Amino acid sequence: MPVVDVDPDELRYLTGHDEKDDDELKSDLFDLGLEFEGWTEDDEFQLEFAPDRLDRLSVEGVARSLRYHYGDDRGVDIPNTNSADWTIEVEDQPDERPYVTGAIVRGLDMDEAALESLIQLQEKLHATMGRKRAKGAIGVHDLTMLKGDSVTDETGKSITYTSADPDEATFVPLDADAEMTPSEVMESHETGQTYGDLVADFDRVPAIYDAIGLFSFPPVINGRRTEVSVDSRDLFIEMTGTDQWTIDHMCNIVCYALAARGGQVEKVDVSYADDAPGEYAGKTLERPDFSVRTKTVTHDRIESILGVSLDSREVIDYAERAGLDATETESDDGMAYEVEVPPYRVDVIHPLDIIDDIGRALGFNSLEPTYPDVSTVGGRHERSRLEDAARDALVGLGFEDLLNFHMINEVENFERMGLDPDTTGGDVVGQTDPVTIQEPYSEDYTILRTWALPSIMMVLENNTHRSYPQDLAEIGLAAGLDDSENTGIAEHRTVAAALARTDASYEDAKARLQALADAFDKDLETPPTTHPSFIGGRAAEVVLDGESVGVIGEIHPKVLVEHDLELPVAAFEFRLDALA
Repeated sequence: MPVVDVDPDELRYLTGHDEKDDDELKSDLFDLGLEFEGWTEDDEFQLEFAPDRLDRLSVEGVARSLRYHYGDDRGVDIPNTNSADWTIEVEDQPDERPYVTGAIVRGLDMDEAALESLIQLQEKLHATMGRKRAKGAIGVHDLTMLKGDSVTDETGKSITYTSADPDEATFVPLDADAEMTPSEVMESHETGQTYGDLVADFDRVPAIYDAIGLFSFPPVINGRRTEVSVDSRDLFIEMTGTDQWTIDHMCNIVCYALAARGGQVEKVDVSYADDAPGEYAGKTLERPDFSVRTKTVTHDRIESILGVSLDSREVIDYAERAGLDATETESDDGMAYEVEVPPYRVDVIHPLDIIDDIGRALGFNSLEPTYPDVSTVGGRHERSRLEDAARDALVGLGFEDLLNFHMINEVENFERMGLDPDTTGGDVVGQTDPVTIQEPYSEDYTILRTWALPSIMMVLENNTHRSYPQDLAEIGLAAGLDDSENTGIAEHRTVAAALARTDASYEDAKARLQALADAFDKDLETPPTTHPSFIGGRAAEVVLDGESVGVIGEIHPKVLVEHDLELPVAAFEFRLDALA
């Protein structure tokens, strides 16, 4: 879950509620779904929140939500924007990174707190929507240090997003004192070494020029000439990426944060050349795009989901208190509402998201529990009983029970475990075509895991500072693509366990697996097998009552090194339903 550092004094200043003490702020934030995780060394709140609310990645966004919560603001707020005076000319840009957007914000009164908040917002957006700058990267510049070329009608100024020879173009990057080429930046500059891989294979790298020369090398680093400081008053914001929608919405979030600091947003024209790659060739876009989206939700569905009776005036009131605008209308399913969604809300994709906002404005804690209007009596599912019994048996064998995320990424699930993500299928445990998330908010969570052992290895990697032995186990979800299923996806519960200790061996893992099989009166066989995650000759199939259901063995040294583990690990994984 994303964590953002927020100064409580800044919250009081931006919300206009100086009377709120820290405990009251924590309570109000919890009502919004932001959980207090602790204090930073600088006496700031550490807040954890749902990764979909990216508009709350800054103190300005959190303060905006609080103002709606307090009733100080209502409805959709669209910042006033001045007409475009600057143009981003787009020509000969890299095909691999074809899109750009931008905005200007004038009249800012920057101080250390505002600058630190802007930097944190930039970093958090890079890590989430920007997929560590691969999908979208933000550059913020001091506008007074830019010298624009004259545009064709000679009524404005322009900069150019293009490509450059990585060995010939030169500029002075941030945190440097001498001119460097992009290649030199990628080889010897600390930031270049971190992000240079994003463009290292490009024949020509992304570059942004003004009339003086190169001032930005996206997505790697900005130039020192346009560096933003507390003395900056007018900012030029540019964003490049692989998807126009993503960078446009990242731009909206930044503009709203700066507008909350008293900045005046000014539009920028983005002019794509006729032969530009992508669907915007020959078009001029006016950015930032503060257009409002509309969703329709029925009154009956709101009442059904929330379990309360509301009249239309109450629904509209709660929508406005959530930062939305709602208008009563009619639909085929009866009374409904046309709900307008502000441009910084990238998370609203379904009517249920609207209902969730209305419920939060109403106050989930104020809802009274009611018994369901059904005649059946609930009980535990047989699978749940089996899972609890297996978990109790594993704990009895000395394993510590884990609960990991079901989502992971391809690198963790396959490559770091020695599996080839391009060679799926067959009988190798974990080597299954994964269920891929179409629009992930973070590159850390892009697929549903196909097996649970990678999750346990990640836990071991993050706990090398803890004492050993570490005997860990998890019973959880795994999934893969399967055309024979109606949904196209096959899900199953899997049992995974690992022994991390100086004397861990195949025999240790086998002994515990045998005890687990005996507890469920299952016949266990372990014929030899090969698996890329395990040492050859020290791995076997898990066969329960004659059915092959998993794998057991000693983790391969390459996998151990990949996870920074310096002692042996023995592990097994098999399907939970084999114990039924």
